[in-house]
Amino acid sequence: MAHPGTLSPTAGLGPTSARGELTALTRLAAPIVGANLLHMAVFAVDVVFVARLGTTELAAATIAVFLFNVLCWAMIGLTSAAEPLIAAAIGRRVGTVRDTRRSFRSGLWLGVLASGPIMGLMWQGEALFVALGQDPVVAARAGAFLRIAAWGVPFAVVAGLMRLTAAALGRPGWAFIVTALALGVAILANWALVFGHLGVPALGLEGSALAGVLVSIAMCFAYAAIFQLDRQLRRFRLWGRWWRPDWARMGEVARLGAPIALTWTFEGGLFGGAALLMGLIGPVEVAAHAVALNVAAVIYQIPFGIAQAATIRVGMAYGAVDHRWIARAGNSALLLGIGIMAVTALITWAVPGLFVSVYLDRDLPDTVAAEALAIRLLGVAAIFQLMDGAQAVAQGVLRGLQDTRVSMLVALGGYWVVGFGTAVLLGFRTPLGAVGIWWGLATGLAVVSVLLIWRWSARARLGLLPS
Repeated sequence: MAHPGTLSPTAGLGPTSARGELTALTRLAAPIVGANLLHMAVFAVDVVFVARLGTTELAAATIAVFLFNVLCWAMIGLTSAAEPLIAAAIGRRVGTVRDTRRSFRSGLWLGVLASGPIMGLMWQGEALFVALGQDPVVAARAGAFLRIAAWGVPFAVVAGLMRLTAAALGRPGWAFIVTALALGVAILANWALVFGHLGVPALGLEGSALAGVLVSIAMCFAYAAIFQLDRQLRRFRLWGRWWRPDWARMGEVARLGAPIALTWTFEGGLFGGAALLMGLIGPVEVAAHAVALNVAAVIYQIPFGIAQAATIRVGMAYGAVDHRWIARAGNSALLLGIGIMAVTALITWAVPGLFVSVYLDRDLPDTVAAEALAIRLLGVAAIFQLMDGAQAVAQGVLRGLQDTRVSMLVALGGYWVVGFGTAVLLGFRTPLGAVGIWWGLATGLAVVSVLLIWRWSARARLGLLPS
């Protein structure tokens, strides 16, 4: 079964030129980037529909969706360690089918088992939000949302694992197709369940949460069907003996994946913490921060997709024990990621008002101050997103070398010690205010990017290369 973005899992192994590697990387990354951008739209659908229910419901949906996304992405990060292991198996070309199946099955078991505690945490969402100082009514409504949304966690995690596996096995186009279908399901389900169409009762906020569960289930079953129908994927027999846990491989996936999960949690928590700092200054600052961060988050999907592709390409070279190929794959990814982010940074710096106008209505008097501040924040974002893109791709190439623990420690120190600490200092001890908070975030990201790129450049001296 052919489809857009089809690649042979062994196509382009070890290209002998930087141009050939860059071409292979781009072909792999393009559909992944597209799928990432569509995922942003899927996550936004809940908030868009709930916005019509009133400010309390919108506030509840906003904080609930944020927590759901942070926790789900952490679990997907945990299972994503299967991706470099599968890529390395392809690069070795020995026992590829069996090794791929072991890594996928172990990621599957790990994801399902880890989903249990995450679901339990979501059931305590109301108490968590109250402890964080949220309005009790908003916290109660957000808790009700999460108690329903929690049932979608295992399906979302397994779908994320299957998405990464399909890309590692040379079928990145399926991610774009399935996510596009998921967006359609999200829109239809929210329209029906939130407002009461197609013969179903109007469930309001709870209906939006249920729609999210249906989207996760639909994606999970869509990928499962693809794994059976796609000829190239079917030959790996990924569902073979799925009921038998492979404890040794599961431990390997957990060892590599736990630092990835924590790194993604540190990063997501950093921006959540920045929003709380903005709240200490005032509502205008919160609104401006939300707009600027949304713009940056959309653009971030480009280097994030390149990083995912880089993990696969470097992982294949790692499995092949080809040091020159490792260098070409990693350097090409860094060149592509930083180059594209330099262009987007220049555009953001040149025309920030163009981006802000998408989110704020200039005709409303209460948005004038927020618009002006958002434009100033996007000026900082020009540097912010360049650093964010560099550290994302650097993490990706190091994951391909199965090096995740040090990256996690760098992220913890860079994000929270340097980044958050500087944000507090500049935001509350200088006249910069909200702009100072963003300079703090940019500083933290810059430190992380420099340290990770240095680690990549010193990979041989540090013993990160295969032998």
